[in-house]
Amino acid sequence: MLADALKTLLASTNAISIKAQNFHWNVEGPDFPQYHEFFGNFYEEVYGSVDRTAEYIRTLDSYTPGSLIRYAELSIIQDQTKIPRAELMFAELLEDNAKMIELLNGIFTIAEQENKQGIANFIAERLDAHEKHQWMIRSVLKKQRA
Repeated sequence: MLADALKTLLASTNAISIKAQNFHWNVEGPDFPQYHEFFGNFYEEVYGSVDRTAEYIRTLDSYTPGSLIRYAELSIIQDQTKIPRAELMFAELLEDNAKMIELLNGIFTIAEQENKQGIANFIAERLDAHEKHQWMIRSVLKKQRA
């Protein structure tokens, strides 16, 4: 069960990373430098967790998926083939990042139930990273103070 959840995480991590890289390459507008840098930092940080996720799948004696077709089947993140405006890029990434947080929370629970503390610690680190991303994206989208 944990291995299957990690496979979904691996596919979804790759998908959100590719989407952010697409946004990094194609964002336009008056805030281009800041947005370009944000998307670049996002996809680099997220993609940095791919190998550890794959290795944890292997420690559970399961094979790691490694094809685009398999990732598309497993991912909870939908592909984006269009080039939206910058604000829509951030709104889409906010929704996708919320899905990642939900997925990570579920995997954390499974890892704890299966007494896999190392995996639980890794997932907790990923949760921290995605919660920080969520705060930053919300801040970009915020129009006025509460």
